[in-house]
Amino acid sequence: MDLEEAREFRERCSQCAAVSWGLTDEGKYYCTSCHNVTERSREVIDTGAIPNTKIQAINRGLKRKRKLEKGWDWYVCEGFQHILYQQAEALQSLGVGPELKNEVLHNFWKRYLQKSKQAYCKNPVYTSRRKTTVLEDNLSHSDWESEPELLSDMSCLSFAESGAESQPDVRTPKPFPIIKASHSETTSVCSGSLDGVEYSLRKEKGVMKMSVPQTLAFCYLSLLWQRETITLSDLLRFVEEEHIPYIHAFQHFPEEMKLYGRDKGIFAIESWPNYEVIFKKIIEVATFLDLPRFPDITENCYLHPNILCMKYLMEVNLPDEMHNVTCLVVKSTGIGEVDFLRFDPIAKKAKTVKYDVQAVAVIVVALKLLFLLDDNLEWSLSNIAKKYNEKNKEDKPWFDFRKWYQVMKKAIDEKKQKWEEARAKFLWKGEKPLYYSAIDRPVVYKRRGEWGFVSLQKQFSTLVDSAPNVEKKKPSSFQFNWTEEDSERPCFHGHSLQGVLQQKGQSLTTKNSLYWLSTQKFCKSHCKHVTTYEESNFSLSYQFILNLFSFLLRIKTSFLHEEKRVCIKYQVPYETHLRLQLSWPDSFLTYQYN
Repeated sequence: MDLEEAREFRERCSQCAAVSWGLTDEGKYYCTSCHNVTERSREVIDTGAIPNTKIQAINRGLKRKRKLEKGWDWYVCEGFQHILYQQAEALQSLGVGPELKNEVLHNFWKRYLQKSKQAYCKNPVYTSRRKTTVLEDNLSHSDWESEPELLSDMSCLSFAESGAESQPDVRTPKPFPIIKASHSETTSVCSGSLDGVEYSLRKEKGVMKMSVPQTLAFCYLSLLWQRETITLSDLLRFVEEEHIPYIHAFQHFPEEMKLYGRDKGIFAIESWPNYEVIFKKIIEVATFLDLPRFPDITENCYLHPNILCMKYLMEVNLPDEMHNVTCLVVKSTGIGEVDFLRFDPIAKKAKTVKYDVQAVAVIVVALKLLFLLDDNLEWSLSNIAKKYNEKNKEDKPWFDFRKWYQVMKKAIDEKKQKWEEARAKFLWKGEKPLYYSAIDRPVVYKRRGEWGFVSLQKQFSTLVDSAPNVEKKKPSSFQFNWTEEDSERPCFHGHSLQGVLQQKGQSLTTKNSLYWLSTQKFCKSHCKHVTTYEESNFSLSYQFILNLFSFLLRIKTSFLHEEKRVCIKYQVPYETHLRLQLSWPDSFLTYQYN
């Protein structure tokens, strides 16, 4: 390579716009700034002075390939690490503290690499070919600082409580870094990663294989450790709204990380994250990592049922006074106690709490306590409230269940329609196509040309949407916004519950004296196992309540119904009723079976 002879070439680089060229051995120009190699070659005027130049250039060109086309050497775990880094960056942009990325999530991931014997252990699984950068645990301090590694040792969390192995080193904490690896030509023929085929076939007992859904489990465990104001349902909704990388997370890989073949089955996702599936992944990850007891959920914590109930009451436009009822339910059932809310993966009888689903279940119980939801009593109480509001327009209005139902049904139908349209328009195929082998790459890119599938889908969406593209709104914990000024969508937050209460001595009790537990059918066998939830067994108003909250959390109605049964801590093997006495400010609930 001769920099002096390349000075005559004055065009700007197409990659970095710099004018600084050198010559390769084949006589082609390359940018000294970004190492981009052009197709232009230097013209040789006197071929006699340079014998066999053309022949040498042809021979070398056939034997060698550009490093950029071949890509970096990388392992599957490095791909997942890059996804975790992007997700942590997205969470930080949503307002989560930097400690989640730089300390908690970093240490959880490092713990996984150690437990799965991919790094930070004496005998890592990668013994052939290149060791991943995360395996270089014996680097000197100068080497550690000279180049950003995939992982740096951190000691922000104490795993001594769990009886786990101690960490090999303790160095100065560093931020969660971006992947940076070396170039090579030893990538697998059947995958872009070195171990794509091996990873797909690996079935080692007792070792958890990493997957893209499990990256969300790592994120949620980190959020739970930090007690951040993001529930699991919020996390999955942010993923669905593309605020957090998930479906096309591999699109954010560096250009040099070639991904094809078996990598497609590992990193490509073709379905939205499901609450129940991700929750099971969370338990699986926490158990495999032997995580110690998580920080306690106290009354001042966002995940406490009293605070979450307040949030969801505002979300669904219910009266503020209902928060008194939900607090009574929480106190009576004991689900607000620290011991009940604590998450301890290594405990012998570990409890797993779905904090958001539990809070919504408490609200459903409170609504049943007040209105029974049997398609009869709630409408009778609505007639009483309507007559009172017409006669006393200057006073504080009584809560009208029928009017609230009409407002919420219209709002939820509109929200569902927009949600379904957004899902229908979603482009499952990313901008960077996936192919099964490097040989198929030119064919795949040719098919995705100007008239490719993605191009046609974008053009069709442009024709359907007459309105111009609106910038993506910033995410919010609330999906509905209720204000007093909106006449078409009245706000019920300030309404009173006097219409459903009656004075009894020095306390207030509900006019409703009944509470039905369940009309679910049971198996004919002696196990008394509850069968699948069937809407036809329940009243229409109860179905509406379940469908409303199920849509907010993006969960199944049967999932919420079962959580509601667990919430009140009564498992009754037949349809029955309870007599209820609700009293405050004494704050107690007593149940009497018929």
